[in-house]
Amino acid sequence: MPNRIVKTSRYSYADTIAKLSAAITGGGNTTFATIDQAAAAQGVGLSLRPTTLIVFGNPKGGTGLMAAFPLAALDLPLKVLVWEERGVVSVAYVPPEEIAARYNVTGMDALIANMSHALDALTNLVV
Repeated sequence: MPNRIVKTSRYSYADTIAKLSAAITGGGNTTFATIDQAAAAQGVGLSLRPTTLIVFGNPKGGTGLMAAFPLAALDLPLKVLVWEERGVVSVAYVPPEEIAARYNVTGMDALIANMSHALDALTNLVV
């Protein structure tokens, strides 16, 4: 399993963020934060390509995982990164299988598979 998955969006940067955000909340998830990293850089006088990190999850799924494997909370809630470079909008995330491997998660294969399927389906909405 790769340690990250990167996909190319068929939409503009703004539309990609809007579609992902709508799909996240429409799917019953909670958006905990949407971080405009380019704006943060600009705020301290630096320049960064358009870059946004969306932090989201579903406490029904993630809580049990974090309760059993507390260190997994270092990578949860889930995150999707969107950036634009040279007119190409990319979407990336760390696969849940990678997160599980990092923290030696066992006995939660179905949950990890469901999380993986959900992230794949979510990001496929924009590719």
